[in-house]
Amino acid sequence: MAFLYNFENAFDGVRENKARVAANMIRLRAYLDGEVPAKSMFESLLIATWNIKWLGHYDRLDESLWYIAEILSRFDLIAVQEVRADLTDFKRIVALLGPWWRYVISDVTEGDSGNQERLAFLYDSRKVRFGGLAGELVVPPVEGADGAEDTPTRQFDRTPFVAGFHSGWFDFMVATVHLHWGSGDREAPRRVAEADALGRFLKERLADGKTWARHLILLGDFNVFDTDSAVYQALKTHGFKFPHEGRGLIDTGAGAEDRFYDQIGFLFSGQVPIEWPDAGVLKVFDAVYRDDQLETYGGERNIENRSNPSQYYRVTFRRNEMSDHFPLWTQLKIDFPDGYLAAAAEG
Repeated sequence: MAFLYNFENAFDGVRENKARVAANMIRLRAYLDGEVPAKSMFESLLIATWNIKWLGHYDRLDESLWYIAEILSRFDLIAVQEVRADLTDFKRIVALLGPWWRYVISDVTEGDSGNQERLAFLYDSRKVRFGGLAGELVVPPVEGADGAEDTPTRQFDRTPFVAGFHSGWFDFMVATVHLHWGSGDREAPRRVAEADALGRFLKERLADGKTWARHLILLGDFNVFDTDSAVYQALKTHGFKFPHEGRGLIDTGAGAEDRFYDQIGFLFSGQVPIEWPDAGVLKVFDAVYRDDQLETYGGERNIENRSNPSQYYRVTFRRNEMSDHFPLWTQLKIDFPDGYLAAAAEG
């Protein structure tokens, strides 16, 4: 686990009260043990997506980076959204995870709507190998009718990022996104258009048989408000299957209202079975920066002197330290040699 790697040197560098951090780490590790299946070497792949609020923008406490690293360490591959231009905190987290962890990261999306954000894939190289494919997705122009010139397509506010990986018998591509937010409307037209364009583009790419792999996992922050969302329905229309749907979409927003912003969808071709024995969301504030720890953190960021300390602690402080999104995860079966051998035996 992340906390055990280079324990003495790294933990000595924590600025905050070490007894506080140690108690929180004990609680967090116990929480994660009860929520996430143990990693396996061959049978399954643990995948997660997490929008870590403006990672690299805030001056986070050292302990927050410890908690984030410990959470990430429980998975084999994680897509991370809202990594900012400054990679200092991101690289500190990678160092805490250990030397076997690798990452593939996009360039910054420029422009006001790009928000100086990057998209990243973090992966445990003992289990997952980078396949060499990495690129940003560019939607082609719309073909003109009756000889007319093609119409350029408006690109995404934040350019989606795709990479290819191997794990066991499984070769797959992973695409991660952070769709348009705008003014926060439930069905912002720009967001719906991005989801529709993305779903159509990826479906057509897999259908033409020229992609790096035949299997695609799409995950990230889609800003889905509810189960009837046009964004969610657009992706389903283009063939994506969502492992959490059978048990109801899972609330991943760290606010008072249920929000289903983050999703993991599959678009597989061939005979690979889509099986997810387990899936869930990590409500991290049940373990760290809990509601009952306001007094513990009263002196941080001058919380105790705010006009409404309780609200500031819950709404601003802890979301800036961790995130305003919770990590969403699923477990995918990847060990299917019997099916491969059966197909080979049939010619």
